[in-house]
Amino acid sequence: MSRTLPEPSADSLDLTVVLSALADPARRALMAALYRNAEPVDCSAVVAETDLDLSTPTISHHYRVLREAGLTRTVAQGRKRIVTVRHDDMEARFPGLLAAVLAPR
Repeated sequence: MSRTLPEPSADSLDLTVVLSALADPARRALMAALYRNAEPVDCSAVVAETDLDLSTPTISHHYRVLREAGLTRTVAQGRKRIVTVRHDDMEARFPGLLAAVLAPR
């Protein structure tokens, strides 16, 4: 059994909240890794890919901030959390923002 965790609707996405979430280097690293993986992925796999040296509660906090800002969608499947970037919603609301902020330099 799976359930989608609460997230803002696409039409209520706020640019200030989105940019504030992306301002943190750890969250930006998580988002960049998620952005490169076009498919939904287990959140622990993304953390391993980024080599972030943060505690589990801190990582959970960062994922929650990203989800509550509307950048990601999280589906709980038992103890796993499957995360995906809300590409379509972000592109409809703020065209080109994710590519500009998360594209490799």
